[in-house]
Amino acid sequence: MPVLPDNRAVHLINADLHSHSTVSDGTLAPARLAQRAHDSGVQLWALTDHDSVGGVAPAREAALDLGLAFLAGTEISVSFADECVHIVGLGFDADDADLVAGLAATRAGRLQRAREMAASLARAGIPGALDGALAYVDTPEAVSRAHFARFLVERGVCADVGAVFRRYLVEGKPGFVPHRWARLGDAVRWITAAGGLAVVAHPARYRFAPTLEYALFSEFAAHGGRGVEVVVGAHTEAERHHYAGIAAEFGLAASRGSDFHGPDESRVDLGALPDLPGTLSPVWERLAGRIEGRVPQALTG
Repeated sequence: MPVLPDNRAVHLINADLHSHSTVSDGTLAPARLAQRAHDSGVQLWALTDHDSVGGVAPAREAALDLGLAFLAGTEISVSFADECVHIVGLGFDADDADLVAGLAATRAGRLQRAREMAASLARAGIPGALDGALAYVDTPEAVSRAHFARFLVERGVCADVGAVFRRYLVEGKPGFVPHRWARLGDAVRWITAAGGLAVVAHPARYRFAPTLEYALFSEFAAHGGRGVEVVVGAHTEAERHHYAGIAAEFGLAASRGSDFHGPDESRVDLGALPDLPGTLSPVWERLAGRIEGRVPQALTG
C-alpha cells in the first residue's frame, strides 16, 4: 500500500476518534462531550461507547449543531486468546439491525458478571458494591469495572481509580471476574457490514508476546479489519512507533483517539494528542464519505 508524503496536511487533522460518555463508562453525557471536543479544538470526533450505539444520536445532533464533523462509533469487547481485546468501529450505520443485535448480545452478560464481581468484593470485606456501581450507570446492562472503581474511590477503599486497578478488579485480585465477549470475526463483520471500518483499539494495552500480537493482527486483517490505533492516550512514544510499523506491515489505516472518559479520569484530554505520523494512511481519509457535518478542508482538497 502506498504511504502518504510527509507534507500532506491530511494527517494533521485534529481527529479524536475514541471517547466515552455516560452511555457506557464515561462521566459526561454525549452532548457535553461534544461540547468539550469542540472547545478543545477537535476537528473530527467520534463517540465510541462500549458495546453500544445508544449515545450516537444525541452526540451527532450536538456535534452538528456545533459545526463539529462527526463519525458514528462504538467499542466492542471481543475475546481473543483468553484476553479481552477492544475493536473500535467507525463510520457505520448506527441503525444496522445486525450491528444493534450483536451489541445487545455482547452487553447481555455484563449484569451477571457485575453480580459476581460484587460477591467477590464482599468476600474481601467490601459489601454493597453492586448497588454502589449501579449508581454510576444509566442502564444496568452497561455496568463495567469503571463503575465499580468509582464506587471504591467514593467508599474510600482507594485514593483514585488507578489505585483501584492495582489492588482490585484485575486478574488475581478481589473483584476480578472473566467474561466471554463477542468473537473477533463477528465484531469485525458487524462493523464492516454496516458500512464502517474496524480498528484495533489501544493495542499496547494487551501486552501480548510478539507471536500472539502477530496472530491478533493477522486474524483481524483476515476478517476484514482495516485499522489500528497508533496515537492513543495510553501509548508511549515508543509504542506509537511500534504500532506505526504494525500499520505499515499489515496495510492498516492509522487512527488517533484520546480514549477520554472524564476530566478526572483520563491521561489525555480530548484533542490533546500528538499528530499522526505523516507516513501513514489515516482512517479518516478512508472514511471521508462517511463523515457527517463539515468535513475538514484537508480531506476535501
